[in-house]
Amino acid sequence: MYNVFLLAAILMMSTTQPYTLIDFANPNEVEQWQVINDGVMGGRSRGYFLALDGEAVFEGTVSLENSGGFTSVRKSFDPITVEEYSKIVLYIEGDGSRYQFRIKPDARQQYAYIAYFQTQVGSQVITLPFESFIPSFRGRKLDKPAYAGDKIGEVGILIGNKKAQSFRLKIRKIALQ
Repeated sequence: MYNVFLLAAILMMSTTQPYTLIDFANPNEVEQWQVINDGVMGGRSRGYFLALDGEAVFEGTVSLENSGGFTSVRKSFDPITVEEYSKIVLYIEGDGSRYQFRIKPDARQQYAYIAYFQTQVGSQVITLPFESFIPSFRGRKLDKPAYAGDKIGEVGILIGNKKAQSFRLKIRKIALQ
């Protein structure tokens, strides 16, 4: 009887270890990211993505001039299978602003799955369950199923809170759990 209870307890425990998807301690990591400002649509927002002491810093200003209002960073890679995980974990130092974390199963997909996260001033760990990611295209929610949690081929962070603002987000790493 003891062995049955032990086996049940072992099966109930998660065997999946956290997986570091992005680690900015790698000095070359920041170079693999692309900044996309609203200038692609005529806006005047400016975002920058820099390496600083083993972290990435996403900073700049969001402007509403000229129909603008966002800036973002993203990284594309060969899709990886993530079915054994259920959430994204961000290790950050926030500034009190709200951001979007964005996932695409394949970088060629036109729309992204987004989840909002609110930062606080200082270090924090943000957990975003896969089921919280909704399909979105150019700021509009799509009538499609939520993120399936099967593959990731692109990740990104966007700030666009319908207001002019300065921002600064430090990111240490992005993990799967």
